[in-house]
Amino acid sequence: MKWDERSDAIAVESPLTLVLDGEVVVTTMRTPGHDLELAAGWLVNESGVRESKDITGMGAFATAERTDDDSEDPSEIEDVIDTVRLRLRAGVDPPRPRAFVTTSACGVCSADVLAAFTGPTAPLHTSGWRLSVDRVHPLLERMRAEQRMFDQTGSLHAACLADPALEPLWVREDVGRHNAVDKVIGRALFEDRLPLTDHVLAVSGRVSYEIVHKALTASIAGIIAVSGPTSLAVDLARTHGLILIGFARDDRMNVYSGVELVEQGAET
Repeated sequence: MKWDERSDAIAVESPLTLVLDGEVVVTTMRTPGHDLELAAGWLVNESGVRESKDITGMGAFATAERTDDDSEDPSEIEDVIDTVRLRLRAGVDPPRPRAFVTTSACGVCSADVLAAFTGPTAPLHTSGWRLSVDRVHPLLERMRAEQRMFDQTGSLHAACLADPALEPLWVREDVGRHNAVDKVIGRALFEDRLPLTDHVLAVSGRVSYEIVHKALTASIAGIIAVSGPTSLAVDLARTHGLILIGFARDDRMNVYSGVELVEQGAET
């Protein structure tokens, strides 16, 4: 074996702390970038936030020393920010504080969160809507084309939110699957698109309980994954009628839930 020394791009994993009304509610490990979307999407899943107006204050801050010439635009300092401070509209249920760090591998890490979930607050799909299998692989191909950080590092997950016709709206990347999902849902919240009835979520990795939980909370109609689901994910999807498609690659796919809502085409 021949050894060679060269530089290599490595995915960044660093903590982001969310502070609500002066109190820390969670610290999550994430890839910096679109941190305000991440915070908003996390609130959709963990609190009563369902409209952009439910968040009355949101600001990104960095503890690192900065010069007077540095921009104050949060979108330009996402590589250094480590705190997002939040305020919610009066009457909106706040998230429950977490006394631990959420890793990039876990977004729902306690049994009480599982037990408290009662399901989506809006219909997942309208009467007559169907997911066309002919659009599944093209959607994943377009998501893959947007995974620029994955191309550089080989170690990031992606999530894509698609409209009812499976046209991609936004793609986000992160070291954590749940973070990437929070980012696309947060973007949808900012654009007042919730509930996401008839919309579809595509993910680059496996589907765990937490991914289905987040999709259902946002009233997303279906999930398409490049990899497979866990048993809890399948059970939750079937309980609430969410389409769950896994192993969508190499001109094949497995439908684990919601097959009656999948419109067969040339690929099946």
